[in-house]
Amino acid sequence: MGEVRGCSFRLKRTKLNYRFHNPNSAEDTADFLCKLLIEVNAGKVERAIKDATLYVESGDYILENLSENKEKLFVG
Repeated sequence: MGEVRGCSFRLKRTKLNYRFHNPNSAEDTADFLCKLLIEVNAGKVERAIKDATLYVESGDYILENLSENKEKLFVG
């Protein structure tokens, strides 16, 4: 609610309705969106790969897997 010189008023909210005309085929649109999402997320993927390689190189990965699989290795 707003006030102008002591008088209160309410603004009527209008619902926006957008419509887009897409002259491309569904396959072309899907291909474009896939390429766009791959390009946008490339940095995140590179960081995840870098973090994973650092984790594996640190030796923590080997120690965790060894302790998890200790029972399997020494059975029998």
